[in-house]
Amino acid sequence: MIPFEVVSPDIDETPKNGETPRELVTRLSVEKARAVAASQPHALVIGSDQIAIHQGQIVGKPVDHAHAVAQLRTASGQSITLLTGLALIDSDSGRVQADVVPYTVKFKKLSQAQIDNYLRKEQPYQCSGSLRADGLGVALLERFDGTDPNALIGLPLIRLIDMLNAEGLELL
Repeated sequence: MIPFEVVSPDIDETPKNGETPRELVTRLSVEKARAVAASQPHALVIGSDQIAIHQGQIVGKPVDHAHAVAQLRTASGQSITLLTGLALIDSDSGRVQADVVPYTVKFKKLSQAQIDNYLRKEQPYQCSGSLRADGLGVALLERFDGTDPNALIGLPLIRLIDMLNAEGLELL
């Protein structure tokens, strides 16, 4: 087991004018990793950020229950793409590796009762698109499409392993 520590840096996640969704998750994952790397000598620091895209628009975290209901009604029967920005920084050398891993999910046709039950039980108010896929949110979905299923929950491990290998850290 490789020892690790989870640190949540306090950075402004507001999109910049003209910034594409891909640019946004790349910038945020790098900023998060840099913020932590500044206080972690001799470390490989991972930064990650995820957003949901539906019909070309960013679907953010719901501000309240009513917004979560509206997000899930809109997603019902539709596909959304989750873009996960991933960054790895060597805090000693300053070397940065960054990538974006997409993962698309298709929602089942959802009834109001299913939406209400899910929100009551899961309360995914800190999740993009109101989807907590590492919990009951997976019950809302009918199809998955992507190269790394871990990207669905916000940390694309296949890509991360490639990045760690590039830094000389072999996991096997």
